[in-house]
Parts: sequence; structure tokens; C-alpha cells
Amino acid sequence: MSSSSRGPGAGARRRRTRCRRCRACVRTECGDCHFCRDMKKFGGPGRMKQSCLLRQCTAPVLPHTAVCLLCGEAGKEDTVEGEEEKFGLSLMECTICNEIVHPGCLKMGKAEGVINAEIPNCWECPRCTQEGRTSKDSGEGPGRRRADNGEEGASLGSGWKLTEEPPLPPPPPRRKGPLPAGPPAEDLPGPPKRKEREAGNEPPTPRKKKPKPPLASAEGPAVPSPSPQREKLERFKRMCQLLERVPDTSSSSSDSDSDSDSSGTSLSEDEAPGEARNGRRPARGSSGEKENRGGRRAVRPGSGGPLLSWPLGPAPPPRPPQLERHVVRPPPRSPEPDTLPLAAGSDHPLPRAAWLRVFQHLGPRELCVCMRVCRTWSRWCYDKRLWPRMDLSRRKSLTPPMLSGVVRRQPRALDLSWTGVSKKQLMWLLNRLQGLQELVLSGCSWLSVSALGSAPLPALRLLDLRWIEDVKDSQLRELLLPPPDTKPGQTESRGRLQGVAELRLAGLELTDASLRLLLRHAPQLSALDLSHCAHVGDPSVHLLTAPTSPLRETLVHLNLAGCHRLTDHCLPLFRRCPRLRRLDLRSCRQLSPEACARLAAAGPPGPFRCPEEKLLLKDS
Repeated sequence: MSSSSRGPGAGARRRRTRCRRCRACVRTECGDCHFCRDMKKFGGPGRMKQSCLLRQCTAPVLPHTAVCLLCGEAGKEDTVEGEEEKFGLSLMECTICNEIVHPGCLKMGKAEGVINAEIPNCWECPRCTQEGRTSKDSGEGPGRRRADNGEEGASLGSGWKLTEEPPLPPPPPRRKGPLPAGPPAEDLPGPPKRKEREAGNEPPTPRKKKPKPPLASAEGPAVPSPSPQREKLERFKRMCQLLERVPDTSSSSSDSDSDSDSSGTSLSEDEAPGEARNGRRPARGSSGEKENRGGRRAVRPGSGGPLLSWPLGPAPPPRPPQLERHVVRPPPRSPEPDTLPLAAGSDHPLPRAAWLRVFQHLGPRELCVCMRVCRTWSRWCYDKRLWPRMDLSRRKSLTPPMLSGVVRRQPRALDLSWTGVSKKQLMWLLNRLQGLQELVLSGCSWLSVSALGSAPLPALRLLDLRWIEDVKDSQLRELLLPPPDTKPGQTESRGRLQGVAELRLAGLELTDASLRLLLRHAPQLSALDLSHCAHVGDPSVHLLTAPTSPLRETLVHLNLAGCHRLTDHCLPLFRRCPRLRRLDLRSCRQLSPEACARLAAAGPPGPFRCPEEKLLLKDS
């Protein structure tokens, strides 16, 4: 049974999504390849709609909307524990017929599929393996792109990624023109004329294709034909050059003469892709006119001189990058009216300041109900004094109305922990919340948190980055170092976290190199959370309490719970911090309770109290 007769939608390819974990997904655009130069943010027209060549995912995954073609259910591998049971309940996509099924739903007897170990959820299904079908039978189509960026020898599964690409343009028809000198038209091979066929002199014969030139001859060795992958890559490069073509003003008339003489037609294949067979010029706005506008020349048939040069006028300047159309600004500090108008035409005796004092005793839900009463209350309830803290945590997605509402209220503390906020959304928010003092991003992905590296945060005092996955020293360096685009004449460059007083980095893979950067670019920290950091040990405590450390005199709260590399030898080092008021050493397996009790009794300037084991507190 063919894949087209197995039901509606059978064999349709699903666009795979990024894995967001490989090295290509987490890097930034190069700005030099064809796709980057086409992007609007790099000044291009934005036609290709493709990602950077260096950011092509090496292991794309199936979308969350993919379901089995046979049972109509999603992947259920999380419900079992065995490897074979997980494989039977996971979704697998065939590289030949493009069908997505559960391996357990296929009952093919002894036929087994060929699993692709490079790309997740990818195989050659048992049905195609039993029928003897290969990837050549299904065709490689315009929707697949090389994963090795055109380099021979590199392989990633089948060598192609299942991503949508713009279709290649069809081969352009040739325009009729004067034929070169040779035998008369009657002697040329070809189909009989129309009149002869009507007269019955010759029976109508189908048009024959021109024979292809032989690849080998008796005089010389055979010329190897290029591989299909190389031909596809060359066609793809020509498409990129076609989309990026600029007017060529340096070409001379001799070039056009040689092109016209060698081709035997008035226009070459590339110069007239939209030209008709009858020699007419294409209609206005057609593809042929667009190609001539791109810098190609039309020449007179049979002559060497140019007939018309396109474009007629100077090339238009490149379009500037499109700015944002919608800007959400905070409301005025004292919106009008200052009193509440009543239905009778008079004003309520309570002024706006009194109403705001009443509103300050309401919660967010009650304030939203008050905003629906009337337009005046709605404007008053946007006052930023009523919204000192906004909590959007644990939300799967943030909609544009949510972001606009946050900007209009201008909170001082914003909680976005464990949300699906994107980098673009976070950058949009931070650029409009210049008075933000507390920002909680725990549990978010580094792809979105990396927006902190380019957003100014002059009033930030608390930053929570706990339990962010795949954060290394390089990412923290990008976050801590001062921006490279400093103003001319600026002698001292300040880091982005110079004014932060509380920093929470629990669960990150911090090393001593990251701590050195932290001491240099965040010298005003009074509260530091390094709990459950696997690489924090005795040398890290020595760095924090060294005589050259600025945190030695500023640390008040230090959380080192769950740092299993700490031993009893680091406990005397905490006496160097005279302002230390809270020291959390719980769940540190190599620290003995006796040593912690001796530190609590001696302690810096005074003794500590221990409400719990390995938790040292001092009253201020």
C-alpha cells in the first residue's frame, strides 16, 4: 500500500523544531552568511525567512503537536520504564514515507526498522524496509536542507534536515532568436511541420528530446557526473545569489557581446526567466522585468550593442530597518479627572488621593474588578503605587496583553520564574521598565535570560537566576562583563551588576573563574546564594573572604547549603567577615556539627545562635 492511500494527511512531512540544547542552537548569528545578510536586523530584505547557517540545529525534534498516524495519540514513553517499552510508545518519523507512528502500533512480523541514531525520533519504518524503498524513491524535495552546510564527507543521519525551505525557481524558458549559421531549416532534425501533418504526408510523431552528450569517449577517460547533493548545493547557491543580486554597473559591452554570441539567443537563461516563447516582453511587474531591474542587460538580437539597460534610474537606497510600530508607555502620573464624576452631573466628594489610599488595601484581583467599574477608576488603578510587585510565575506563555499591562503598571518587582518567556519578550520588557529593582528569572532557559546581556538595568538591586540549565562560565562572563559599546571618552566602564545587592545563583555550574568575575563586577553584594553549586568548595570560600575581596566587608547573608565539597577547614575563614549575620551550611555532608557549633560559639564579632543544625544566625 502506498503512503498516499493510507488516509488523509498520510506521508505529510512535519516541520521539526529546534532542540535548544545543541551547540548550534545556543550560539548567536554570525552576520556574514546568506541568511544573516537577508535578515532585517542586519539590513536585508527579509525574504528567505531562514536561520543562520551556523545556527542550524543538529538534532531537530518533532513538534509537540505530532501524533501517531494509526492511533492518533502522542508519545507515551514517559509512562513506562523499560527501554523496549519506551521505544514502542515513542513517536518515530520515517525518512522515506514521512509517516509518524508508534513502533508498537506497527505489526509487521519479522520486518524491523532501521533507526537513525543521529536524529531523535527518526528511522526507516519496517513497511518501507520490507518493500525495499530508499530515500531516492521518495525524492529529496525542496523542503530538505543539508545539515553539513555543503561539506562533503560530513554526515548527519541521511545528510538532510527536515526544515521548510523556499522552493527553487523552475528552469527559465528560452526566447527565440536568430539561429547560427548552419544547414537550412528543412534539413534540421525535428517534428514535421503542421501543414505536412494536415496533408497526411507524414504521420504525427511525438517530440523527441535532445540526446544527452556522452560522458565518455574512445579518445579519453569518462568524466564523472556530479553527485545529486553537490548539484542541489550549487542550485541553492544560485538561488541565494539571485535573491541578493544588486545592479551591476561595472560590466562592459564586451561582456554582453560575448554572452549573446555564445548563446545564440537574444537573452541568456538567467537574463530572461520570464520571457515568453513568442518573443513578447513580459507584462509589467512580471519576473522578467524584476530580473532586468536587478541589473541584467537586454541586447539587440543579432547585434553586439545594448538595446536597453535596466534599471532606468539610479538604484533606490536600501530600506532602513523597520522600527516597532506599537510602543506602550506608562500612563501619566496624575491622570485627569482628579475627581470621580457621578451620574447626576456632580463630582464625588472624595478626591483621587483618597481613592488611591483605599485602593492600596486591595489585592491584584480586587483591583482588576475595580477597573471594570468606570473609566475613571480604570485610569486610577493603573497607578504604579498600587502595583509594587507583579507575579507572573508558572505561566506557560506570556501574551502581548500581559506584557503591555506590566509596562503600563511599572512594577518595582517582577517575578517571571518558571515561565516560557522568550528572549525578545524579556528584552522588550526590560527596555521599558527602567525603574525595576527586583527581577526573578529562576527556572527559565538561558536563551531567554541572555537578554540581560544587552538590556540596561540601572535600578536593579535583586537578581534571581536559580536553577537555569546549561549555564557555564562563558554565559556568566557575557552577563557580568561591561557592555562593549561604551560611550566615547568614558574612562571607567561599569558592569551590568554593579548596583546589585542580592544575587541568587543556586543550582548553577559555577567555578572559581566565575567567582573571580563576580568579585570584580559585583562589588556591592550583601546577600549571595550559592546553594547546591556542585563546584563550590574550600578554595571558593577562600576567594570570597580573601583580603582583596570586596565582599569581605559587605556580605551579610551567605547561603552555601548543599555544597558537598566544603570541609571543616573552611569554617575559620568565615571569621574574616565582620558583618555576616546569616550563614546557611545545611546539607553539607563533609561538615561536622561539632565544627559548626565551635564557629557559632566564637563567630565574628559575636556568637551565633543555631535554630537548626548547621544554620548560624545572629540578631542585628
